[in-house]
Amino acid sequence: MTVIARIREDIKAARQRDPAARTALEVALLYPGLHAIWAHRVWHALWRRRLRLPARAGSQITRWFTGIEIHPAAQIGRRFFIDHGMGVVIGATAEIGDDVMLYHGVTLGGRTRDAGKRHPTLSDGVAVGTGAKILGPITIGANSVVGANAVVTRDAPADSVLVGVPAKARPRDAAESTRSLLAAPDYSI
Repeated sequence: MTVIARIREDIKAARQRDPAARTALEVALLYPGLHAIWAHRVWHALWRRRLRLPARAGSQITRWFTGIEIHPAAQIGRRFFIDHGMGVVIGATAEIGDDVMLYHGVTLGGRTRDAGKRHPTLSDGVAVGTGAKILGPITIGANSVVGANAVVTRDAPADSVLVGVPAKARPRDAAESTRSLLAAPDYSI
């Protein structure tokens, strides 16, 4: 996929997930979540080429401009969208699948200083509400929804709804849309 095609795909994904997005030009110019993702792709490429200092420096510059901190070693899939974005932190060993969405204040963090996998894996189609913390080398199954301000420290199966501190998972009803789950007062604390 060409760079231009990938950018178009990102803009389309943002417009589909954000009802406030009016035009592709507005999204491309004014959405810091997209800017952080686009910059991350550059820094990640440098990281993979073992140009670690420039990659880390670039990621810090991006953080200063967007308020979103993504470690250049993090692995991020396609059509990833960060809505609003301020305060999002994504750790070095985090893995994010395709079609994942995060709201502002989300942390994909570690719980240990040990070497190796320390950060979470979000499978395809996961949505994470405002202020949620997903900590440690855990996996959140595909198409799960994490409620606002939840603190998740354990694996969750696919099609789960996770809420609370500590978060508890329940099966997701097939009729529940991601948008309605994230907006429901029952799923924020």
